[in-house]
Amino acid sequence: MRPAVEAVLARHRLWSAVALAALVLLAWGWLLTGAGMGMAPMASLALSGLTAPDPMMAMMMPAAAPWTAAQFALTLAMWWVMMVAMMLPSAAPVMLLHARAVSHRDAAVRPATEAFLLGYLLVWGLFSLLATTAQWRLDATASLSPMAMAASSRGLAAALLIAAGVYQISPWKDACLRQCRNPARFLSRHYRPGWTGALRMGTVHGAWCVGCCWMLMALLFAGGIMNIAWIALLTLLVALEKLLPWGRAVSIAAGLGCILWGWAILVG
Repeated sequence: MRPAVEAVLARHRLWSAVALAALVLLAWGWLLTGAGMGMAPMASLALSGLTAPDPMMAMMMPAAAPWTAAQFALTLAMWWVMMVAMMLPSAAPVMLLHARAVSHRDAAVRPATEAFLLGYLLVWGLFSLLATTAQWRLDATASLSPMAMAASSRGLAAALLIAAGVYQISPWKDACLRQCRNPARFLSRHYRPGWTGALRMGTVHGAWCVGCCWMLMALLFAGGIMNIAWIALLTLLVALEKLLPWGRAVSIAAGLGCILWGWAILVG
């Protein structure tokens, strides 16, 4: 009987890994098709606030039209799916470890595993709502380039880079990053049985994750919200911070790099 149970649990963990990989691939696939935004997702950094604006290009850009409810909803979906694509790869270890832990403690394995994922995604959904609102207001004040969905001024791009850099080297970032880098310790401290406990754990872990990465996600306004190269770079940075043994050093190096880059834009 015991080997049969172990086989079921092993199969559950395998399917959990497959489901997470499929979710990430679907999210990236939607981004690569433009996420329904009607623009090429491979927008160049040359269209963003990270480089000097082209006067001729600025003259050709259409004026931003007032947002409709449908556009707000579509933009919210774009942000939420983008957070799935960017954050889920580095969060997969804690979710798979949770699937393993819950398989040895709870009878209702699948609902608990799915509840953990749901709690995590709900927190990033709330962040996506805030990001969408910020994009809406920036668009209304012509602070974003309509073509690149990026900061239209060097000053705003530089401010975002410097702010992100300062946060990267701050103790608040370090405190949140430590929670994200230690899945076993997180689960040992916050474990709760059942699907409600798993939902709570996913929410708590998602909150730490947002605290760790929210300023990096804000850099999307600097490099281009739908710039796939920029999205991929930030995704890689998040993964390196969380998964490498020297992740905190990566975080500090990235922070110093952002500060220098922002300063170079200001004085350039």
